[in-house]
Amino acid sequence: MIRFLDKNVFTQVQKKPTRDAFGLATSAMGETDDRIVVLTADVSGSVRANWFAEKFPDRFYNMGISEQNMVAVAAGMAREGLLPYVSTFGVFITGRCYDQVRVLLAYSNTNVKLVATHTGVTVGEDGVTHQMLEDVALMQTLPRMRVIVPCDTREAIKALTAVKEMEGPFYIRLGRQSAPLVTSEEAPFELGKSLMLQDGEDVTVIANGVLVYEALMAAQTLAEENISVRVLNMHTVKPLDHEALMAAALETGAFVTAEEHQCLGGLGSAVSVWSSQNKPVPIEMVGMKDQFGQSGKADELLDYYHLRAPDIAQAVRKVLKRK
Repeated sequence: MIRFLDKNVFTQVQKKPTRDAFGLATSAMGETDDRIVVLTADVSGSVRANWFAEKFPDRFYNMGISEQNMVAVAAGMAREGLLPYVSTFGVFITGRCYDQVRVLLAYSNTNVKLVATHTGVTVGEDGVTHQMLEDVALMQTLPRMRVIVPCDTREAIKALTAVKEMEGPFYIRLGRQSAPLVTSEEAPFELGKSLMLQDGEDVTVIANGVLVYEALMAAQTLAEENISVRVLNMHTVKPLDHEALMAAALETGAFVTAEEHQCLGGLGSAVSVWSSQNKPVPIEMVGMKDQFGQSGKADELLDYYHLRAPDIAQAVRKVLKRK
């Protein structure tokens, strides 16, 4: 059974950058909610904050190259009843601002939405200093912080819109490069509830971000080998979908995780911790294996670091031998 998929995902797949969702969603929400303010740090065009600024210049704040101050200002705005959406590159919003995020947002349970763009190796030519591969680890270990990694622009818009109605801090991870449109317009988004994009009996591939598409392609290949693959789009890393994981563990008995992030501290770690405490099953992980990225074209880097459908398929074959 296949559901919630864009009709062209297996044929003429369309692509859009998930960072576009930030401009689209905030601009739409700003029409009906004048609490919404957008802050960025001298990268308004790159994160699409300029789309909001064009419509609502009085509610847009370019804080300059002062990311830590930006988070502090956003915290103050939230305390006064505004609803700040804060965006810059992933390496800055989680790395440079970690102390401010930890104390002023997470510890204080402040209603600020952090939206990172330019994450993972698909940042491409900007290289290792800008290819944030540890952000999910930093954010998911913070109490009260919720972490979302959408698989495409449609899902990102739904996530950005949904968190407006939820109190407290969020971290939403978007990307720079164009990514396949995987989900349909009708696909639901619910915090902490994964989407089963394809059912299967032999193994479950649990993926997020750009690797959801790769997981679907791997499942198509494996079907030719009579291997039945369930594909879960685990867009919410925290809180995890425990119900879907238990069903997958009981019904398929093996997991492969796939993410454009360090396996240690990312989705792979989160799923492994859950499994060890609830239902142990063999697990293989596709992701960055304790290494940094490098400068290059996004597609070539996905190949180089083994973040593609053939790599997921190989991980499936390997985990089935341990089942």
